[in-house]
Amino acid sequence: MTEELYFIKTNPNIAKINLYNKLCREEENFQKFLQPDAKINLEIIKDKVKDSVEELTREELFNIFLWFSKAYPSNHEEIRTQLFINGIDLFYEIQSPQHTETFLKVLSEYEKLSQENLNYIVNAQNFNQFLIYGIFLTEIISREEGKENILSDYLKPDYPSLYALAEHQSELKSLDEKDNTDLQKYFNDLYDLTKFYKGSIIQL
Repeated sequence: MTEELYFIKTNPNIAKINLYNKLCREEENFQKFLQPDAKINLEIIKDKVKDSVEELTREELFNIFLWFSKAYPSNHEEIRTQLFINGIDLFYEIQSPQHTETFLKVLSEYEKLSQENLNYIVNAQNFNQFLIYGIFLTEIISREEGKENILSDYLKPDYPSLYALAEHQSELKSLDEKDNTDLQKYFNDLYDLTKFYKGSIIQL
């Protein structure tokens, strides 16, 4: 799903009750999203949710997301609300395919540079390191255009190695300058939304 990128926090305790009960009540409806072997896959998903929603694979979580989306096709806020009630907090999204592609490119480059693999579900602390790197990278590129980012200046003393990584990467000119302003906003927003969070972050 590269058209859009969704960022999710989960509440396994709420999902264990609300999402599990919803899956039990609406089995037939949800099975439409689980072809082939819908019955078997449904039971696997129910077992995982009963244990922890974070055990779901990316595809299983996407099917749940699709199920909610089809239930409220014309009301995006209602989709978010219903997901939240069921233990899935869709807290941020990037809706432009071009920006999604650029964000994922920066993520891929960071993984190579840091030699750390950030899977679709990642510890918030590790995800935050990537966001700080992204803030530095976009700030260095913006500075060349005469713009500054106060957040970058604030973080720089505490993360010298991440700043050095970003400086090295900025010299390669791998990021399109016209995408940079939007990308900087995404990194800043995501950092603000996750800096005190201790759980897992899921990218869908």
